[in-house]
Amino acid sequence: MSVNQRIIKETQKLKKDPVRGILVQPVENNPRYFNVVIDGPQGSPYEGGHFKLQLYLPEEYPKCLFMTKIYHPNIDFLGRICLDILKKNWSPALQIRSVLLSIQSLLNEPNTDDPLNEEVNAIWKSNKAQGEKTAKEWTQKYAK
Repeated sequence: MSVNQRIIKETQKLKKDPVRGILVQPVENNPRYFNVVIDGPQGSPYEGGHFKLQLYLPEEYPKCLFMTKIYHPNIDFLGRICLDILKKNWSPALQIRSVLLSIQSLLNEPNTDDPLNEEVNAIWKSNKAQGEKTAKEWTQKYAK
């Protein structure tokens, strides 16, 4: 399998200069797949949690999926993520690091104007304190 040189360079850079709060491990025998752990940002309802994700880098744009259950307006119960740079605003100029930092940032600041999980979003918008409380409970239950 021919692997894009850029993916190899980015993987090497992530090993040498890791992103704080994000662990990225390439899957053996397939350099386009990565196992990722993102720590919940301090001050967010996800603080203290360790969220497992899978990242796949096909030719068109990255595909990323939460493997850890999470209560979030932009992440559905199947782990799919609604984030503009994963679809319509993807640019090959973006790096793996940028994608993962954007996901980590989304944990800190949900985008209730572009939800994927309407049920969670409705609660988040009508009673943010309740939404955050449930997010903390799920973090304790699923991400520890």
